[in-house]
Amino acid sequence: MEEITILQMRDLTDEVKGADFYANTIPQHLITNHNHVEKPHRHDFYVCMIFTQGSGTHEIDFHSYEIKPGAIFVLAPGQTHSWVLSDDIDGYIFFHTQEFFDLYFVRETIREYPVFRSSYYPNGLIIEGQDKLILESVFKRIAEEVDGNRWKKNTVLVNLASLLYIEFNRLILAGDSFIAVSNLQYNNHLQHFEDLLEKNFQTEKSAAVYAEWMNMTQKHLNRVCKTLVDKTTTDIIIDRVILEAKRMLIYTGKSFNEIGSMLGYDDYSYFSKVFKKKVGYTPKEFLKKYN
Repeated sequence: MEEITILQMRDLTDEVKGADFYANTIPQHLITNHNHVEKPHRHDFYVCMIFTQGSGTHEIDFHSYEIKPGAIFVLAPGQTHSWVLSDDIDGYIFFHTQEFFDLYFVRETIREYPVFRSSYYPNGLIIEGQDKLILESVFKRIAEEVDGNRWKKNTVLVNLASLLYIEFNRLILAGDSFIAVSNLQYNNHLQHFEDLLEKNFQTEKSAAVYAEWMNMTQKHLNRVCKTLVDKTTTDIIIDRVILEAKRMLIYTGKSFNEIGSMLGYDDYSYFSKVFKKKVGYTPKEFLKKYN
């Protein structure tokens, strides 16, 4: 079993190599990059796309989304995705480095957008009506701007991308399943916690330790997590471990014992119990079912 590919901007077509921003129609993107996009893969850059025609499914970190006209998706670096597309597929796609975005804005970074800040917000939506028309026109304008070399090109691109991210995040925050929390301090706490978790989840799984690192009580950190994503601190920690376990099971070909050990579980039987409690299957059953 091949390990999952992590694509960088320089790995793609000649027109992308050395660039910080890329945009194209989806059909043309599939033609020039078919060797990369046909298998599950990750990126080290941000990706945004909208489908205007066709159908299919888009799997992002083991969540399956429907593809149809009006389907829009955003992905952060490190997320695993793959898709199955109909022959008549159409739409637009763009991607860029984090530096391209962050260098243009003094008072914000791309990580401050909810969909990039927390894994508990959806990566895909179906938009309709006026929202669909407006966002399609922005994607089209981005594709046209990339093809030219007009004055302030990068300024236009980064502001159009920012507009799309703002509209996408407004839509997910307005959704029934998510609460728009205006408490900036809570948002900052959650982002800090998830940043620490991303660096340490393989070796540290104690909610109390993360709270101590953040100079707050475990009770308060738990309140932050419950308020923003309706999960306990421990739930979020275990969810991150299980996501990585799924990725490793599917894409690395390592043994169950190796995966458990790499994720900090020297006792495989205990790791298997944790996995089954969260997923409903043992690692072996999950791998068999997924394949």
